[in-house]
Amino acid sequence: MTTEFVIDFGRRAMELILLLSLPMLLVGLAIGLLVSIFQATTQIQEMTLQFIPKIVCITLVLVVAGPWLLANLMDYTMQILENFPDWVRSAEGLVVQGVEPAAL
Repeated sequence: MTTEFVIDFGRRAMELILLLSLPMLLVGLAIGLLVSIFQATTQIQEMTLQFIPKIVCITLVLVVAGPWLLANLMDYTMQILENFPDWVRSAEGLVVQGVEPAAL
């Protein structure tokens, strides 16, 4: 495995994490902003007022976007499992510096 492979593998994993978390984060941000505006206009300063709407809306987003999220995660996992034997075969030719190949 080369350095470029490891960096690309990590980059793709981070992109998938951001893609999968984006819907929940955006809904949480939007609901938090709406509740903050509501609290500012009505001068209700209850701290727990923000949590219930956020939890309900994020749960709804998970229910609605769940199949899409799971499909993306399964595709990524299948790509890893399908390519793993090729990665192992390509890494067998690498030699660790200072160690004889027979000692490995």
